[in-house]
Amino acid sequence: MTITSLAFLTPGNFADDDPYTGLEETLQLFEYGERLGYDGAWIRQRHLEHGVGSAAVFLAAAGQRTERVELGTAVIPIGYESPFRLAEDLALADVLSRGRLQIGFSTGMPHAELLGDLVYDGDWRAFDLSYGRVARVVDNLRGDYLGDPDTVIQSPGNTQRPRLQPHNPGLVDRIWYGGGSLRSARWAGENGLNLLSGNIVTGEDTDDFTTAQSNLLAAYRRIQSTARVAIGRVVVPFDSADRATRIRYQEYAASRHARTLAPQGPRRTLFAPDVVGTAEQILEQLAADPVVSAVSELRLELPYEFRREEYEQILHDVRHLVAPELGWRPARLEAAR
Repeated sequence: MTITSLAFLTPGNFADDDPYTGLEETLQLFEYGERLGYDGAWIRQRHLEHGVGSAAVFLAAAGQRTERVELGTAVIPIGYESPFRLAEDLALADVLSRGRLQIGFSTGMPHAELLGDLVYDGDWRAFDLSYGRVARVVDNLRGDYLGDPDTVIQSPGNTQRPRLQPHNPGLVDRIWYGGGSLRSARWAGENGLNLLSGNIVTGEDTDDFTTAQSNLLAAYRRIQSTARVAIGRVVVPFDSADRATRIRYQEYAASRHARTLAPQGPRRTLFAPDVVGTAEQILEQLAADPVVSAVSELRLELPYEFRREEYEQILHDVRHLVAPELGWRPARLEAAR
């Protein structure tokens, strides 16, 4: 096992009556992760919840607070987005960050029955809210000119051929798809997208999470052998935590363990167990995980509703006690060699 890229994914919690404090603490967590040498800092996009509803807006702010770390979003549910307008927002945030965005997409519309009629005029149920809509965003980010070769637009002091602006040709290579099924993994591979796979997959011909995720990864690699693949795990070391916090972590993991024992719901959703314990125990569990052993990029999925100091303690312990044993080295140390 050799991990060459280490990132974290945070939900961006905030209190209902004080959203600023939680969002500011999340920006500070991005800064903290960069100081520790993490390669990537990612935010979830969440609608109607105490979290970030617009990843593009948040990452634009994060780009001004950091200098080196990759800035990712996992994932943007494409059903709520205008493919062209979203591409504009992401392209602008990417330029402001000097080319550090990593953009993850998924299909569907969480809370669709509540929000669909607020987002769309007309019957949104007839629209393509699946892979085709993701492909339209990607096509827009390619920056192809619009209209005929002689089509131009006029603005004060300028005549130009029309295309999405600002245009950064490298952004299209930093698009990820959050794949949880064999079909989605194949689609990501066929369309040249990088692959994200976390601690939730669909059980297809198996009740075992590891087998299902291994099959998903193999299906993707048969099509796409060079693109990036990142695996996510909930990793919570408690070496530097106090006794009360250790108990809290253990109770958190125990409350979620039952869901890992069998497929859940009509889609047969499978969950990976949380990796909680001392650094030594965590290393044993990760070493026994064949999926983690098969990739070079690991993303820590930070739990929901933890406090800022707990997130910092988790990032600190992983950086100092876990990741170096996986072959990872902080980016700033690698640059100095």
